[in-house]
Amino acid sequence: MLGWAITFLVIALIAAALGFGGIAGASAGIAQILFVIFLILFVVAMVARAMRGKPPV
Repeated sequence: MLGWAITFLVIALIAAALGFGGIAGASAGIAQILFVIFLILFVVAMVARAMRGKPPV
């Protein structure tokens, strides 16, 4: 999931450098959504691990 977010971030940066506003905006939006989803899944995984009695690393 993080790989997809980084991929869309790179696409957004390249598109922004070339001046394609629509493509840059869409790629940045997708990257932002994927990043938020990744953060939520990370927090859920850490809470689930803590609930099982294993300390966070």
